[in-house]
Amino acid sequence: MSQNPYMQQPPRAFWRSAIAERAMHEIDALWQPKFTLCRGDTLITAGSCFAQHISRALVAEGMHWLDAEPTPADLSAAEAQARNYGVFSFRTGNLYTAAMLRQWLEWALGKRPLPTELWQEGERWFDPLRPAIEPDGFASADAVHAAREITLQAIRTAVEEARCLVFTLGLTEAWVDRQQALVYPVCPGTVHGRFDADRHTFHNFRYDEIDTDLRAALALLREANPLIRILLTVSPVPLTATASTAHVLVANSHSKSVLRAVAGQLASELAYVDYFPSYELISSHPFKAAFYEPNLRQVTAEGVAFVMQQFFAAIRPAASPFSPPAKPLAADDLVCEDSVLDYYSQA
Repeated sequence: MSQNPYMQQPPRAFWRSAIAERAMHEIDALWQPKFTLCRGDTLITAGSCFAQHISRALVAEGMHWLDAEPTPADLSAAEAQARNYGVFSFRTGNLYTAAMLRQWLEWALGKRPLPTELWQEGERWFDPLRPAIEPDGFASADAVHAAREITLQAIRTAVEEARCLVFTLGLTEAWVDRQQALVYPVCPGTVHGRFDADRHTFHNFRYDEIDTDLRAALALLREANPLIRILLTVSPVPLTATASTAHVLVANSHSKSVLRAVAGQLASELAYVDYFPSYELISSHPFKAAFYEPNLRQVTAEGVAFVMQQFFAAIRPAASPFSPPAKPLAADDLVCEDSVLDYYSQA
């Protein structure tokens, strides 16, 4: 038999030895980290809903996850969660798209003026940039602006101190304000606000647009902190609903495929960017949807533990297995603005 490159490949490179001949829980070694992450390294998290699981797991493992916008002392644990404290490293709410990450970094780092739009409902005020962070709204417009400034400072602090940002890409679909070129976290008129067809338009970001936004965000991060590294993931949580003309299953496949392709391309090009396969570990067919709740959207506690075991085994091979938090996040504990869209189903 003549020599060829495949003869030098390890077992993990072949489907039969890496997947077909293994039990589901024995599938491992999907990730070979590009850079080291130590227990004392400052880590920050942002992105879509699944990033909340990662934040909690980092804390449970004793990693230094930075909460740059800590909970006010007078709030109970339930109040803090309802108001989005301790969910991500700063209180932006879910950043579902690369464009949203870029926006917040531009605002925080003084590259772009903040939009002036606010939403008023009765005597309460809501922030269009993060309409779900205060369930009952703010008492005044000034209170909205003051809260924004606190979050912008938290972003600056987090970026300057972080050794690594773990950013979870969630969606390609978004709603945009034509007048301000503003990308919303959710469609106006769903969580709060009022939908205006003359102003608000649906946009499904293309590969090139996501690539451009993410590269711009990475450049901003590195300008503020030349030592920061970025670990990209793609959320395995499917779309709650699509505003495209496609069936939601097809729309979800398109969205996740595009996000995965962008993340992979950036990780292959840039030495300070890596990709961790949480998406593959949950949603790939060898796992037979076993890590999803019955609604086939939310990830089970067992699934989160499986993902994080793979994560910690890769960054600290000699360490003891990851022990999940005593009280893992349940589906109802996750803060996901887009989950409200299920309310509008006609079925």
